[in-house]
Amino acid sequence: MTDDDPERVEMHLTDRRERLDEYLDREGLDAVWFARPNSFSWLTGGSNVVDHHADVGVAAAGYDRDEGWRVVTDNIEADRLRDEELPAAFDVESAAWYESSLSEAVAERTEGRAAADFDVPGFDALDATELRQPLSKTDAERYRELGRDVASAVERVAREIEPGDTEHEVAAGLRISLATRNANAPVVLVGGAERAQSYRHYTPTFAELGDYALLSVTAERGGLYASTTRTVAFDPPSWLQDRHEKSMRVEATALGATREAAREGGTAADVFDAIAAAYEDAGEPGEWRNHHQGGAAGFAGREWFASPNEDRPVHAPMAYAYNPTVRGAKSEDTVLVTEDSTELLTETGEWPTRTVESADGEFSVERHAILAPEE
Repeated sequence: MTDDDPERVEMHLTDRRERLDEYLDREGLDAVWFARPNSFSWLTGGSNVVDHHADVGVAAAGYDRDEGWRVVTDNIEADRLRDEELPAAFDVESAAWYESSLSEAVAERTEGRAAADFDVPGFDALDATELRQPLSKTDAERYRELGRDVASAVERVAREIEPGDTEHEVAAGLRISLATRNANAPVVLVGGAERAQSYRHYTPTFAELGDYALLSVTAERGGLYASTTRTVAFDPPSWLQDRHEKSMRVEATALGATREAAREGGTAADVFDAIAAAYEDAGEPGEWRNHHQGGAAGFAGREWFASPNEDRPVHAPMAYAYNPTVRGAKSEDTVLVTEDSTELLTETGEWPTRTVESADGEFSVERHAILAPEE
């Protein structure tokens, strides 16, 4: 585990043990295993990724009623994982890479009834999404560190760009800036003035930025994901400020509705209803149909998306990343929501912000404004 604070590691494992004991009791299981990278990180705090395109990592982390914390991998990875990725509490077991697959190695080493988040013969299937919610105290602490680093990386690049830069050049800068802060970049979007108006997912091209630009990233470290967007205007169209204001107001509404749903036992669909109403209040009915609105973040870019029929519960404390768009404008940050407060995670204090009210006027939050180059 990359965290070298023994007290925080112990708090982390205590939280995971309590959740997993409850899960095993409820499901009548003896063991549970995680090999998908986000849940492996959720359990261990480390990484089992070698190939970033693989759905399943090179090791499985497990919790067993009798054996405690365990990791199964092959002989190629065992020493590295033990030395660099895992808390000392995990017993690392290895199989020769040429003798068995990861699923076979886990099955051979598990007694009793078990579940796994990847395909293991004879095991129950497990969707770890609910286990990962809400965030623990140590998750929130690590999220604060990640959020500051992600915002710092994006803002550093955003302050240096010029109208003649290409989207690809800016995207490369973002990836490098994130990498220097030990953050991976599964999503990097850069939209110049022309393409940001045409597409909601402005994957980078060799087009020049032009009059303004949107820089959007989702970054990952230690299994946690943080998303943010910054808007830089050089000679912006007259409508940009108004549409940005509308996007910020929808986002503020989503966050206020999230806090209310967490208090009242609401669902993601309840939050979506507030989002749709906020678009209508802004004079943009139906605009939500053109792009997803974001949702709960954590050990996935989005644990769920706010949508009309999504009945997943709204948890607190939990991170949320909403990303409303209005035809060429976008507002997005990752925010820690509790039942009585909100905390902006992806912020540095060095970018212009303003207080924005929800559509019903009952909630307000600081949002990132458009940056002009001279600021």
